Amino acid sequence: NEVARQAILSDPDFHGGNFYEHGVVPARGLKLARMIGHITYLSDDSMGEKFGRSLRHGKAVYSYDVEFEIESYLRYQGDKFAGYFDANTYLLTTKALDYYDPAFAHGCKLTTALAGASADFLVVSFTTDWRFSPARSREIVYALLHNRRNVSYAEIDCQAGHDSFLLDEPHYHAVLTAWFDRIKV
Repeated sequence: NEVARQAILSDPDFHGGNFYEHGVVPARGLKLARMIGHITYLSDDSMGEKFGRSLRHGKAVYSYDVEFEIESYLRYQGDKFAGYFDANTYLLTTKALDYYDPAFAHGCKLTTALAGASADFLVVSFTTDWRFSPARSREIVYALLHNRRNVSYAEIDCQAGHDSFLLDEPHYHAVLTAWFDRIKV
């Protein structure tokens, strides 16, 4: 997140966050931030399967222009993102994500932080998601179990990385369906 923020903050059009007053947006910084972020949403396997080392025109040109399919994809995603997302919102959102730690106010003990929870929990993780890893999800599950809370856990083998929860993943949908079907309204 910090590298993505620096891409925005170092864009000459950022103007300390007052870019609208100057009639510009830090599009270059937003584009780079999205490109950086995007490679963390996909797994290595997913990117390899989707793009591999495919050249856009079937042969190497040896230029700094877009030659590989992955370059084209990342630039497209970056340009699209820069056209609709507010830079200050991106900075604040990523900083909030960095600071989010439910255990911090409880002596950095997740078990203590979750002691007062009264809901039933479903925790789902994906094997190739390194932004929210299965190990981190299991920490949450163990803390809930330590507090004798009702928790269900599913670790889904999916090669799509962090974006797995956005895709039509049958096992994930089955877990969610089973979870919601058990809720009495």
